[in-house]
Amino acid sequence: MLTGCLAPIDKGGLEQLIANSKANPKVIKTLKCKTVAEGKFRHANYIRNLAPYIVDEPPGLLGDDTAPNPSEASLAALGSCLAVGLHANAVHPRLDRQQARTRTRGRSQHHRGLGHRRRQRKAGRFTDVRVKVDMVCEGVPQSEIDALVTHVKQWSPVANTFTRPVNLEVGA
Repeated sequence: MLTGCLAPIDKGGLEQLIANSKANPKVIKTLKCKTVAEGKFRHANYIRNLAPYIVDEPPGLLGDDTAPNPSEASLAALGSCLAVGLHANAVHPRLDRQQARTRTRGRSQHHRGLGHRRRQRKAGRFTDVRVKVDMVCEGVPQSEIDALVTHVKQWSPVANTFTRPVNLEVGA
């Protein structure tokens, strides 16, 4: 949990991002990740020039428990995307955030597809995902915070990936 005001973001830079987005609303950016198997179910994911982002499985799913599993990583991506949106959208009206935290929980049957070559009746997936936002802004009515959370959910790229169909191609 963070205490005191959250570290500020560059308001001028944020306004420039908004202006760029409005000027070129149809721009699509391609994001890339290269995933390399390291052994068992541990994988290193290479994104931009960052250190590898490791994904593993817990012992119950035959992994070494060295990192989040892919489903947990997707929950982290969702929680982080919503948190970024909350921070950016709270800067615009100048809400001082004393605390901002998301807690994400997903119910999953992700093990269904492991090793099954025959057709299953249902593929593994999240059946329910719930996000709880804890945001404290002194002197701001809860209704305003609720409206901000609703707005951020509507515009979050990761939340929209969870809630809307996406074209997915997987091939060798």
